[in-house]
Amino acid sequence: MLKLIINILLTLTSIAYPILWLVNDNTRLLFIIPYVMGILWLFKGVTQAVGFQGFFAFFMAILLIIVGLTRSIETMYFYPILISGLMLAIFGGSLFSKQSIIERFARLKTPELPDIAISYTRKVTQVWCIFFVINIFITLFFIWQKNEEYWAIYTGIISYILMGILMIGEWLVRQKVMRKNNDNH
Repeated sequence: MLKLIINILLTLTSIAYPILWLVNDNTRLLFIIPYVMGILWLFKGVTQAVGFQGFFAFFMAILLIIVGLTRSIETMYFYPILISGLMLAIFGGSLFSKQSIIERFARLKTPELPDIAISYTRKVTQVWCIFFVINIFITLFFIWQKNEEYWAIYTGIISYILMGILMIGEWLVRQKVMRKNNDNH
């Protein structure tokens, strides 16, 4: 239960930070958020992360606490890039293992996947990798342009809408692929 609470709080603060940046004139609140997020990442590292994910959780905790101590909230612009980079590393790294991350998720529901499903899950994993790369470049572009408003709108709203569209689109394609596969058998 603690793991779930930590993940929910991390997700909510990750979404909220860019939006708060956009609408809030209270810089004190903006200086508190890196500490809150740093503590959440520390708890994540202690309670649930192993290997690369554990290293990343502790790295994020240290980085965010340093951001808070140095009061360098501009550094927080790079937080969404680090998260997309982590997801890219997890998804992309899984392409070099026997099972892609999407295949592992699929096997939770259907332990014995047909070959066509394995191929499909690998392609979906590749699509997510492309999404994360594009997300990183768009975010970097807004940072480079020093456009805080567009950065906040993109990282706090648009990127999550795009993720939702990708998830829904993938689900629709999967239904079509499954029907086609069932019709062929």
